[in-house]
Amino acid sequence: MSSDRPDIDRTGTPLIELRDMQKSFGGIHAVDHVSIDLYPGEVVGVLGHNGAGKSVLMKMLSGALPRDGGEIYVKGERAVINNPRDARRYRIETIYQYLALADNLDAAANLFLGRELTTATGLVDDAQMEAETRRIMSRLNPNFRRYAAPVKALSGGQRQSVAIARAVYFNAEILIMDEPTAALGVEETRMVAQLIDELKRQGLGIFLIDHDIHQVKALCDRASVMKNGRLVGTVDVHEASEDDLLGMIIAGKKPGEAPRLEEVLGGEVH
Repeated sequence: MSSDRPDIDRTGTPLIELRDMQKSFGGIHAVDHVSIDLYPGEVVGVLGHNGAGKSVLMKMLSGALPRDGGEIYVKGERAVINNPRDARRYRIETIYQYLALADNLDAAANLFLGRELTTATGLVDDAQMEAETRRIMSRLNPNFRRYAAPVKALSGGQRQSVAIARAVYFNAEILIMDEPTAALGVEETRMVAQLIDELKRQGLGIFLIDHDIHQVKALCDRASVMKNGRLVGTVDVHEASEDDLLGMIIAGKKPGEAPRLEEVLGGEVH
């Protein structure tokens, strides 16, 4: 993370509060009484192994899954989120790992897909959509040049730019990003990091689902670690080492907590 980033002000009202969130599938508690929050200009990593519950938790926030219990607060007000349309009404947008882009369309067509701008005569206004795409891209990725190319011809980092621009253009204040640097090279990962830095400067809050501790240390301000559906804890990434985070993910222990004897011995203590 850049050293010139300002400290996060956590004295005010969070952008998002997830309180006592619960979700079960049959007898499995996928999310078991989990509470986390997010402040403006902050990136909170949501970590854990596969099956830890991190994606399920975020899907409840995005409206993709109904919750069995718990409450969601947006800017201090209780929010009713039962589907993705509800989430968008609260300016919550999700950028999935597969990005949900139409490969054969260019950046502008993807940005306005399903929400096309039209002329006074009702025709799709391609020129205005490209102008708006160039305007938003100038804020997020000034080096973006391939406006006429189908997005399948773009690099991974450029594709992320298009997906992020689409969310930001429609006034997102909270982003859920699902492993945004997965399968990207070093330079493309750096591009995504710069995009995240810019979003932070603009005051957006980001939940970043990831399992890569190095990326979490580089991109996030705090990390909330889940294991077996429960929240192990939330830590400042500047104060927690990679070993601390690894211990939370694997052993389910907060930094400084000693493991039980049976965990050290690898079996039961009689």
